[in-house]
Amino acid sequence: MAIYLSETVTPAPKADQRLPFFKAAYKIIQEQYNSMRYAANVVTSSPTLKCISLALFCYELGMSGVNSTLLYYLKAAFGFDKNQFSEILMVVGVGSIISQLLVLPIITPLVGEHVVLCAACISSAVYALLYGLAWAPWVPYFTASLGVVNVLVKPSSFALISKAASSTDQGKAQGFILAVQSIAILLSPLAMTPLTNLFLSKNAPFDCKGFSFVCASFAVAISLCFASMLKPNTSNQPSEVDAENAEAPFLS
Repeated sequence: MAIYLSETVTPAPKADQRLPFFKAAYKIIQEQYNSMRYAANVVTSSPTLKCISLALFCYELGMSGVNSTLLYYLKAAFGFDKNQFSEILMVVGVGSIISQLLVLPIITPLVGEHVVLCAACISSAVYALLYGLAWAPWVPYFTASLGVVNVLVKPSSFALISKAASSTDQGKAQGFILAVQSIAILLSPLAMTPLTNLFLSKNAPFDCKGFSFVCASFAVAISLCFASMLKPNTSNQPSEVDAENAEAPFLS
């Protein structure tokens, strides 16, 4: 139609189109900054969201480093090959599926998301500690079974975030806390990788090949402390009922 018909209505130019390039770029950056600042205020103004963000930061700081160096550590410490790696990953994967499909829907209504989160943090701390102190090749297989509980951290934590944030701030709160987790995921391998290499080498200060995993377990233990301080009943959601959803009384 654009070929055969001529445009008769000239659209009015927008105010943004008249701005110079640098002013337009500055305006976009300012809008993004205001959005991030508002999201930060949403999280920091709520004690529940603040504790969850700190708990998830420490959790990812420990567990992301464990996951990034685990296969290298098992090969260097116990001589694991690709077949044993696949067995461990299969145990973790199958256990995670069963846990989230069957276990989580059953136990959450009984004990609540807060208890599930604390139990998953305890399991994750033991998970990292056992890998660090593994004394025999069968220990990693037993430790991998704890992944059934470890995977419950994220669904339980984001359920608590959803309850603590108002309906209009759900995206802001979830996005900000995901950004906090991403920072921890970025920083963790930067510390875990050289630490793992050091204790697996001949220049290790003392004989503990999994010392980096022990350090990661302490980070997860700190996340457990923050998770235990949560007040799951605290909610910022508005208590008043929306006028459109309220049932109108019958006229007599």
